[in-house]
Amino acid sequence: MTPREIVRAIFDKQIPERMGLNESFWPETLSEYWPKQGYPEGADPAEVFSYDVRGVGGWFDSTPFRGVWDVLEETDEWRVARDGRGAALKFWKHKSGTPEHIEFECATPEVWFAKYREPLLATEPDRLGDMEAAKRAIVQRREEGLYTCYANLFVFELMRATIGDQNFLPAMIEQPEWIADFCQVHTDFFIRHYEILFREAGLPDGFFLYEDLGYSNGPFCSPAMMRELWLPHAKRFVGFLKDYGLQVMMHSCGDVRMLVPLIVEAGVDVLQPMEAKAGNNVIELGKAFAGKLGFMGNIDVRALSTNDREAVRREVVGKLTAVRENRIPYVFHSDHSVPPDVTLETYRYALDLFWEHCRY
Repeated sequence: MTPREIVRAIFDKQIPERMGLNESFWPETLSEYWPKQGYPEGADPAEVFSYDVRGVGGWFDSTPFRGVWDVLEETDEWRVARDGRGAALKFWKHKSGTPEHIEFECATPEVWFAKYREPLLATEPDRLGDMEAAKRAIVQRREEGLYTCYANLFVFELMRATIGDQNFLPAMIEQPEWIADFCQVHTDFFIRHYEILFREAGLPDGFFLYEDLGYSNGPFCSPAMMRELWLPHAKRFVGFLKDYGLQVMMHSCGDVRMLVPLIVEAGVDVLQPMEAKAGNNVIELGKAFAGKLGFMGNIDVRALSTNDREAVRREVVGKLTAVRENRIPYVFHSDHSVPPDVTLETYRYALDLFWEHCRY
């Protein structure tokens, strides 16, 4: 089987000849730390490590006001800037990480309706970037037998980016009509623009939705509230993607176990990354949702970060053995991203273990 055939089978909740392989990295891992350990500088890890999945575009500028980046404050170490969603965010200059939320202009429904809603009602194909490049990428990766995907944020992440957690989470209780309108406008916006991209660039195999629905101790809000305010829009957009024949993956950080039934109901095919440090376990989830979900991730980076071969072996071989025994459709991946304290030698060892134990 080709890598594409293997991954498509896994995402169809079938068991192919082997498990899939993919990975994400913190930027510093590849740019600063691993080149000192022998990693080819500037190289694509997907090529270096022969991953099965390739992104081929699809992530476009969805800000109401494109090109806005107003620097408000700056030092040698960090920068505060306001973006096209009206969010003032603080970024480190010399290391990656989630930016600090400073202030959100779109913090009330009045501001949303007066300023930020209207620009999202227009259809603007030039937002989509170089569609010919996306088309060429799909063709190239198909010829190589690889699985292709587009990716973008969805409405929960967009509320976080536009309104801010401290504003939108209370608003889900106090102003649900505003939240519903925000989600509907963005869902409509995505559908209109992806219709153009699919027509002009072609169809990949799948679509990666980025929706961080949980934190370390559970979901950000109750399943009942998510059912009311998030699920209708997720079902609509996932349904739109599936009407085009795409498989749908969802990246959702934190402890999302209480929300997995809703994720399944939305039509999502694959859950990723299943952070182990937040209590997620691919074996437990694989048993509970057998035949309903495929899985990608859950290799605990805390074990990898020890750089102790026995600890790495316990984590990798233990999970792959249980995945095989329980016939869980699975793509090997860390439980988020590989950090710089994992050495290149350790990661290569983890991949050696994968290739030794990846066959069902």
